[in-house]
Amino acid sequence: MTFGTSGPILTGIKVVDLTSVVFGPYCTQILADLGADVIKVEAPGIGDAFRWSGKAPASPNMAPGFMALNRGKRSIALDLKAAGDLAVLRALLAEADLFVVNVRGKALERLGLDYASLSAAHPQLIYVHCVGFGQDGPYADLQAYDDVIQAVTGTATLLPRVDGDPRPRYLPSLIADKVAGLHAAYAALAALFHRERCGTGQLVEVPMFEAFTSFMMLEHLGGQTFDPPTGPVGYARQIDPVRQPFPTADGYISIVMYNFDAWDRIFAVLGDPDFSAQERFADAAGRVRHQTELYEHLAALTPRLTTAELLRRCREQQLPAQAVRDLSEVIDDPHLAATGFFTRRVHPSEGPYFEQAAPVKFGASLPVEAIMPPRLGADGEAIRAELAARGKPG
Repeated sequence: MTFGTSGPILTGIKVVDLTSVVFGPYCTQILADLGADVIKVEAPGIGDAFRWSGKAPASPNMAPGFMALNRGKRSIALDLKAAGDLAVLRALLAEADLFVVNVRGKALERLGLDYASLSAAHPQLIYVHCVGFGQDGPYADLQAYDDVIQAVTGTATLLPRVDGDPRPRYLPSLIADKVAGLHAAYAALAALFHRERCGTGQLVEVPMFEAFTSFMMLEHLGGQTFDPPTGPVGYARQIDPVRQPFPTADGYISIVMYNFDAWDRIFAVLGDPDFSAQERFADAAGRVRHQTELYEHLAALTPRLTTAELLRRCREQQLPAQAVRDLSEVIDDPHLAATGFFTRRVHPSEGPYFEQAAPVKFGASLPVEAIMPPRLGADGEAIRAELAARGKPG
């Protein structure tokens, strides 16, 4: 496939980004990767809180997490309590296609930045409000962070179901923030498509609680899908304690036996083809019913082989398998190297760093040569000059 026969998809689309941390910035980085001009509005002095989320080589407010979530954006520092700076933001919004914001509703109303106030003057503006909870429910005014959402969605009770340790625990990822950011990105794109068809903007509400509940409960609603329930919550295959990476002679490996005959092939690979031929495993229902026994026996056999040998045999038999790699080793993956996923760039203030590519490729449009994550307020002078050139407050 040949990639790149026209300009980036969102060329000419202007986005005003009044978000911070992960949820909103992940959405707006996706828009920037598609070619939108994203102007990141930050508080003077502090900026996006995620600027301070880890150690940076030169500037304390250019943390790794911020670098990963803010490529392709321009930064302007505005004190929205100051009339002049608020006027600058209003001038930017007058020209914007999208306003992405994660400030709570009451604060926006006080500033006259709520949807009702802005849409009266700018009916084509698409207003993407990234909120913690749906604004028509009793949690509407509550604060939401990834940990809180993992707790209220029951996600913190998944690991106890797997390992028997009764303590609720968070999945070690900002998974709720990132899932909600993906929802916000496709919602923004859908609203742009609607405007192309109908000519009007709209308010788009993206609640993290509802977005992540949908994400997690697709499989884990389980038996509660039916009324009355047909079984417990939780997708049994995912919370089976023995369905974990299998030990090898020198490490661990992930092998997926998804099809009926995959079990026969893996036990043949491991030198015990008679095990899955037993009567209790004779049909698909029996293999599901005795799944734990199959996994336990598999885990007893895999230590006979090294990871490399087991990988080779699995691939010969068309069995999905990958070695368990340490988190620190992913950057050296040969497939990612071949596809150019990690690119070494040199930031003007932070020096060399690795940038992760946008994972989606489009066959009929050019990829964006993303500008590097901005220093706080680095583009303020240029943005104000652009507004002044068009006769706007700057």
